[in-house]
Amino acid sequence: MIRTAATALAAVLVCAAQQVMAQDAPDLQDAPGLEDLIPDSAVENPEEWAAQGVAVPSTAPEEATPPIDPELAELPEITIPWPDSIELPQLAPLEPDAEAIEFASFDDDIAPLPAGSEERISDELVLVFPADASQFPERAQFRERFDSLSTIEQTDDGDNLARLAAQARRDEELLREMLRIYGYYDAQVIRSIDAATEGGAGDGAGDGDKPVARFAIIPGTRYRFGAIDLGNITAAGIAAEDLRAAFEIHSGDPLSLDKIVQERADLGLALGETGFPFAAIEEPDLLVDHERREGDLTMPVEPGGQYNLGVVTSDMPDFLPGEHLSRIARWEPGELYRRSDEADLRRAILATGLVGSVTLTPVVVREPQGDVPGLVNIAAGLTPGPLRTISGNIGFGTEEGIRLEGAWEHRNMFPPEGMLRVRSVIGTREQLAGITFRKNNFYGRDRILTVDAFASTIDYDAFEARSASLVGTFERVSTLFFQKQFSWSAGLELVATQERERDADRNLSPRETFLIAALPLFVHFDESDDLLDPTRGWRLGARLSPEVSDNEGVQSFYVRSQIDASYYRSVGENTVLAGRIRLASNAGAAIDGVAPSRRIYAGGGGSVRGFGFFEIGPRNSSGDPTGGRSAVEVAAEARIRTGLLDGALSVVPFIDAGSVGEDELPDFRSIKFGAGMGVRYHTGFGPLRLDVAFPINPGPNDGWIAVYVALGQAF
Repeated sequence: MIRTAATALAAVLVCAAQQVMAQDAPDLQDAPGLEDLIPDSAVENPEEWAAQGVAVPSTAPEEATPPIDPELAELPEITIPWPDSIELPQLAPLEPDAEAIEFASFDDDIAPLPAGSEERISDELVLVFPADASQFPERAQFRERFDSLSTIEQTDDGDNLARLAAQARRDEELLREMLRIYGYYDAQVIRSIDAATEGGAGDGAGDGDKPVARFAIIPGTRYRFGAIDLGNITAAGIAAEDLRAAFEIHSGDPLSLDKIVQERADLGLALGETGFPFAAIEEPDLLVDHERREGDLTMPVEPGGQYNLGVVTSDMPDFLPGEHLSRIARWEPGELYRRSDEADLRRAILATGLVGSVTLTPVVVREPQGDVPGLVNIAAGLTPGPLRTISGNIGFGTEEGIRLEGAWEHRNMFPPEGMLRVRSVIGTREQLAGITFRKNNFYGRDRILTVDAFASTIDYDAFEARSASLVGTFERVSTLFFQKQFSWSAGLELVATQERERDADRNLSPRETFLIAALPLFVHFDESDDLLDPTRGWRLGARLSPEVSDNEGVQSFYVRSQIDASYYRSVGENTVLAGRIRLASNAGAAIDGVAPSRRIYAGGGGSVRGFGFFEIGPRNSSGDPTGGRSAVEVAAEARIRTGLLDGALSVVPFIDAGSVGEDELPDFRSIKFGAGMGVRYHTGFGPLRLDVAFPINPGPNDGWIAVYVALGQAF
């Protein structure tokens, strides 16, 4: 009641105010107040008073009706009736068409989407593929690719539903894009976020502990290639047919964007390998026709003419002349241009260590004439690199002790590629000073001439020696840049040495002087997959060195020989089994006619681990090794990647065995065994090796443990 009265009172106040404002009020003091406008009866009974209305004062002027313009009084041109007089026709009601309209209901009778074949990528990601594998044969590759690109897989910050929903939207777009890459342009991806049971497949019936993104993939029909346009490829002449065959996309093939990229690269490779140095391939353009469900591919090709190779020229003839670079190149002038030969030359020039960068540019000498190829020279632009190097390394073995080696070298002191090196060794058992001259690519690719002069002192338990040596070799061997299947070397060695052995009381005998001349020969076959860390394949090497020795007028002639074989095999993804065998012999002279430093020994990090360096073999009455005339060694180890440190760490259990005999043939009766565990840290240039080994059947003078540190595998 109070609310109604207040409302009525407010209405009266508004009306009264409007009436007051409508009157002329020349003198505001004469205007009536609220007490005059609202009598007491209105306050006592506002509803009754409001129903009576408000009387308009007689003094209020009558409202003047505005005059009508005569020109607007009649408008005969306007015939549209006023809206109030329009009678709208009544529309007949439509009859429901049960066949044309179906109303969705939300009951349990709706058939769900086919379950398909689910694959759980992770705890919060599930893909659902068609149950029929023939509808999407790329499933395995598709899943692996998506797994590596998925936003959900790359970021996991707990069971956050909002985060998962945002990432799922991005993954949905990724899936659609990937399906188009495989040629499925009508594909559908149905995304849902639901709860997964522990260990379940995310079917929405879980306990809500973990949100799961679920993607149902309906690939649809795979599109196919339509028209293929390779531009001016026929300008390649007789090579055009082979070039078209190298581009393995044809009309009717299943459409794949990956295939386009791959075949474009293959066509470029084929052009570069069949004499077209100036060939150009434009970016491919794919026009997809959804009505035909085909894609028309246009990829203009300009072969640019076929050429043969000439010589190599250099912009720095005093540093690396063109004649020398032509000798490094793996082609003869007049051979058909091949881009791989150009790339190989670039690697070979960089491998000299003399240049920081190199650019190779084909330069036309003669244009093609009909089917006769033209001629191009290869112009080398060289940027010299640092030529001087100071290097050093350190090694340690429990029996060999510490070994420090340092060197200074100038790699082009005698151009081209004439290196001079000064080196020294300071160690527990060895000291050395020497100078080396080396000429790389000497009258042929990868052929090396080396002359090495050095003086050394050696102090082993077996003997002590002071030697001066001059060694020259001509060789073709593997390097860190170029691993070769076949290597060889031949040389000349001249040695003057004073040596003495220890007697039964461990006293050194008087020094004996030996003058030795040798012709060392070496051949090596390498079918392994890596120089420093092989995982499969085999190696076989043989050394043969006829030698003549003069010991204070007593001459001896003998032949030193050695055969090394190793085998590597991968077992699973993370394990490599490796084994090796070595046979060695000195034939033709008695043991006393051979200098102690030229005898055969075993033991150490590169021999039988667990025993000291040169500690296996015949010994004198005091237990010191005296060396022998033959040796046999075998070793086996398992190189197991652990996954630690991003997969860089491996553990290597191993067992070694070997013996040294006094006869020319190996002695298998006194085999020494060593075993242990190693650790490998794999770097970009090879594994760092740490081995800890124990002798299984040690002698009275053998230690109980041996430790070895080096670069590269043991074999």
